[in-house]
Amino acid sequence: MKIKIQTLAIAALMPVAVLALSSCSTEPKGEMASTVDYQPGVPGGVTAVTYKKTATVTAIDKATRKVTLVSKDGIQTTVKAGPEVANFDQIEVGDQVKATVTSQLVVFVRKPGEPAGEGAAAAITLAPLGAKPGALTVDTEEITAKVKSLDVKHQKATLLFPDGTTKTFKVRNDVDLTKQTVGADVIMRVTEEVAISVEKP
Repeated sequence: MKIKIQTLAIAALMPVAVLALSSCSTEPKGEMASTVDYQPGVPGGVTAVTYKKTATVTAIDKATRKVTLVSKDGIQTTVKAGPEVANFDQIEVGDQVKATVTSQLVVFVRKPGEPAGEGAAAAITLAPLGAKPGALTVDTEEITAKVKSLDVKHQKATLLFPDGTTKTFKVRNDVDLTKQTVGADVIMRVTEEVAISVEKP
């Protein structure tokens, strides 16, 4: 059960996080919560979004390995459990399926000459055989852009991305652009963590 939302996370979070984080806040909205954090004077920061969803198993087709789920708001969905769901036979009608998806975007500036870190990583943990199905997956990907130009007067930075495109960002007022360097790497590291568990009600 592999969930990939890196593209969505980068598209949604990059504009507010790249060198332009403006405040530190937590704004829960229903089952979704977001946080933004940064160190004053330091370009970049951390943005995280967590989404939680709970649904009840209302039907199981063991022949096709399909499970029908109904969320708290009454939305019905049928999903097919792949062969990696080793404990499929432990699922029962009435069980609660809980999913938590956390997307974290870390943005920081790496000056020329500084060593690079690891760019990507992945890990999967499954529930032991005989237990209710469950899994935790963590996937990290990294994008590196270069500072193409700095506009000190207007407090803006233009970044050059690996595909050759450029984009200009407004930089937080607390960041002193005279201390930043053209040619420096801006690292955007996206980590997706997906936790899924099946529990008795």
